[in-house]
Amino acid sequence: MESLIKLDLSDLVWALGMIAIAIGISSWQKLGLELPLANATLRTVVQLLGVGYILAVIFQIKNAIAVLAVLMVMLTIATITARNRIGKKIPQLLPVVFGSLFFSSALTLSYTNLLILQPDTWYEPQYLIPLAGIVLGNAMNGAAIAGERLVSTISSSRLEIETHLSLGATGEQAVTTYRKEAIRAGLIPTLNQMMVVGIVTLPGMITGQLLSGIDPLDAASYQILIMLMLAFTNLLTTVLVTQGLTRQFFNPQSQLELP
Repeated sequence: MESLIKLDLSDLVWALGMIAIAIGISSWQKLGLELPLANATLRTVVQLLGVGYILAVIFQIKNAIAVLAVLMVMLTIATITARNRIGKKIPQLLPVVFGSLFFSSALTLSYTNLLILQPDTWYEPQYLIPLAGIVLGNAMNGAAIAGERLVSTISSSRLEIETHLSLGATGEQAVTTYRKEAIRAGLIPTLNQMMVVGIVTLPGMITGQLLSGIDPLDAASYQILIMLMLAFTNLLTTVLVTQGLTRQFFNPQSQLELP
């Protein structure tokens, strides 16, 4: 295996040339994407370089508190992002999303760390931080999709829900079908990715490992592990988020209360 080709500052400048061309195309076609492209590029560069420097220090010191601090920041940002996509007006939504993401991600990472990878220390940043980032990012998207679907469906189906309630159904029984549909919607991106992984697409994890010179079979094994982790985490997250959301729409008397 050849060693990894390292990128220096001049290489990154040449890479920015692709965005310059993209901005030129946007201007030529009058798409109005010049500012969004420039802003997104700036944020990408600043955020990734910042993370790179921070992780370099954390990987060096290998301190449990530092690792947990990074994970908490990631969890908090994922929670706020998912909450904002679902809806800011729903009461107690933030703790619902936080608890769902925390429990599902912690369970997945603990299972993987203790039973599969078994590193020398449970907080080994080389494994814990990258895996947590992948798991949290996908769980965040799954929670946002499922939560948004459930909220919009309940809001547009008030008459049907109240009809079920008038016939003696509980709040959870009245929205069972909608909740199942929301969970399925939240899992669609993960299932679609699993169906074509390695055939149509090469995800970031396996691509990065291949670029770094790791044996392709080892890279494929890690990607299999990650895809299974994502399926489990996303299912558990969407189940918990939709369960928590359902309780926010009904009072103790099982009456529907839309925010």
